[in-house]
Amino acid sequence: MSRTSKADLVIVANRLPVDRVSQPDGSVTWRPSPGGLVTALEPVLRANDGAWIGWPGSADEDEIEPFVENGLSLVPVSMSSQEVEEFYEGFSNGTLWPLYHDVVAKPEFHREWWESYVAVNRRFADRAAEVAADGATVWVQDYQLQLVPQMLREQRPDLRIGFYLHIPFPPAELFSQLPWRRQILEGLLGADLIGFQLPGAAANFVRLVRSRVGHKTHRDTIYLPDGRPVKATAFPISIDTAGFEELARSSGVDERAAEIREALGNPRKIFLGVDRLDYTKGIYSRLRAFGELVRDGHLDVEDAVFVQVATPSRERVEQYRILRDDIERLVGRINGDHGRIGRPAISYMHVSYPRDEMTALYRAADIMVVTPFRDGMNLVAKEYVACRFDNKGALVLSEFAGAAQELRQAWLVNPYDIDGMKASLLEAYAADDKETGRRMRAMRKTVVANDVSKWARDFLDELAAVPDHHDKTVRRTPAG
Repeated sequence: MSRTSKADLVIVANRLPVDRVSQPDGSVTWRPSPGGLVTALEPVLRANDGAWIGWPGSADEDEIEPFVENGLSLVPVSMSSQEVEEFYEGFSNGTLWPLYHDVVAKPEFHREWWESYVAVNRRFADRAAEVAADGATVWVQDYQLQLVPQMLREQRPDLRIGFYLHIPFPPAELFSQLPWRRQILEGLLGADLIGFQLPGAAANFVRLVRSRVGHKTHRDTIYLPDGRPVKATAFPISIDTAGFEELARSSGVDERAAEIREALGNPRKIFLGVDRLDYTKGIYSRLRAFGELVRDGHLDVEDAVFVQVATPSRERVEQYRILRDDIERLVGRINGDHGRIGRPAISYMHVSYPRDEMTALYRAADIMVVTPFRDGMNLVAKEYVACRFDNKGALVLSEFAGAAQELRQAWLVNPYDIDGMKASLLEAYAADDKETGRRMRAMRKTVVANDVSKWARDFLDELAAVPDHHDKTVRRTPAG
């Protein structure tokens, strides 16, 4: 994409959908970064001459010109090391992330972090204003860019602007701790449509706008003083269901799943946890619950093993280093007390696996354990269900994951209640094929009917239907 070409659909996200790869000869290539968002939006971008704006992932680089990779127009936004530290690790993940996740960890409020957040959001908004064609649709993604909608609207009132929050939105009592609460609310109100994972999050936002900013509201609509309506509503995100099922049915994955079971000693049941290493995910509590079941003789390492994959995350942040140490000590203690030669109670991997290996793990596991303290959605739960085309397998799911609203046939647990979690793990372990089959069939029906393409289509259709405040007509942007 050149500086002069314009796009009818612009996606604005913290990261580009590609990762930079430096070759031995010093040249740079790009490889697609696998992810549900990319899978959902790529066909829509292609159908609408779209562009994707995002950070390429490396700091202190000279500004990279827009380029085309695999037919996608990509527009990089640069950041300095200081901005990565203050905007990304600081305000985004040290302030907003814990605040929006029920203050599972204590948020930090630093003015210099906020100033960096404003500066980087301004840079993203400027780039979007530059790239968007007249009357284009711009879809801004996630908590790192909550000021972009208003900044963009000030420059380009002709645009149709959507925003989607991929993480939870907190209740007023927590959000009100934020010193810059009004600026964030007003930043989001630059959008025509604001999407949340759950209806409760959308309701939290509307209530806050009414009480903190003073705008009139009716149900899910906010009326700004100039008469422009802003709609805030839920669009639960999903996964590429068909893609996961196709991979799960492949002979390579089938063989690998059998190898995994063999390597684990062919136990009667395999428990599986797959998470980013994050304090919101409840990894420590679930492993503790499993360890106590083994300690008390309810489970035996000959019959049951727990496989926990903890994908490395934000390793420069102190809280994450401490969490990693705590989990590794717990795993060592449980295995030291209860493991046998060649039979650890817990197989723990602090690594990132490709999608086909993850799919093989989903196929090998009898019981998927997803127990976050708070999660916007949790796509791992849906991925597991998508891979269980045989209608076997059990899902133990935190009631505080957004996915619990849809996957109601899971064994729902309160991750703060260790005894309750132990009881549910045992129930799932003891359930017969008829019971697990009944539950899995119902969950699969939900996940198949509501995949990530439907999510993107529903959002863009709703955004296109918002009345245009400028010319009083409804402008349509096809959703692919």
